[in-house]
Amino acid sequence: MTITTSNGAGWRVVDIVVAAVVAVAFGVVFLAWNALYAATDPLFAFLPPAQALLYGVWLLPGVLVGLIVRRPGAAFFGGLVSAAVSVLLGSPYGADALISGAIQGGGAELGFAIGLYRNWNLPFAMLAGALAGVAAAIHDVVLYYPEVGIGFQAVYGAATVLSGAVMAGIGAWLLLRALVGTGVLRDFAVGRDQREI
Repeated sequence: MTITTSNGAGWRVVDIVVAAVVAVAFGVVFLAWNALYAATDPLFAFLPPAQALLYGVWLLPGVLVGLIVRRPGAAFFGGLVSAAVSVLLGSPYGADALISGAIQGGGAELGFAIGLYRNWNLPFAMLAGALAGVAAAIHDVVLYYPEVGIGFQAVYGAATVLSGAVMAGIGAWLLLRALVGTGVLRDFAVGRDQREI
């Protein structure tokens, strides 16, 4: 069974199931990450906005689902569903986590769209992660830090984008390689690519 998108690229049932499983798993991971992120406050007392260097974990599911499914909307789906699970499990950010997930997934989606949904390599994973970071930083600065100085906002934005490129982009790429190695992605293009090498 295939669900066709407007550009003709269909989502198979296995795409939806695997995308949902990955996103749900990250929604659960977010519970621990929310607590860990808050616990690092003292480590960044010298420069509080630099704590956003750890932001990338929240951006990871959008990039990873995009890399696995390779369909328009996959990165957005990964960001939104992982955030929805986080909200259902009691995210300290409340309903805004859902909005954030949609915005972050949309940023990652833009990275893959720039590659015309044909470039599934490390540079585009990093671009997707960085753009998810841009989207996250804009959301957070507007909502949580509108009255702080431009210096704080600049450091926060740069740290979020860097974290997106490294933790979400490179991190998703490494997780993808590990998953391919297990054989669980053999029904996906990324699994077939590996077998052809």
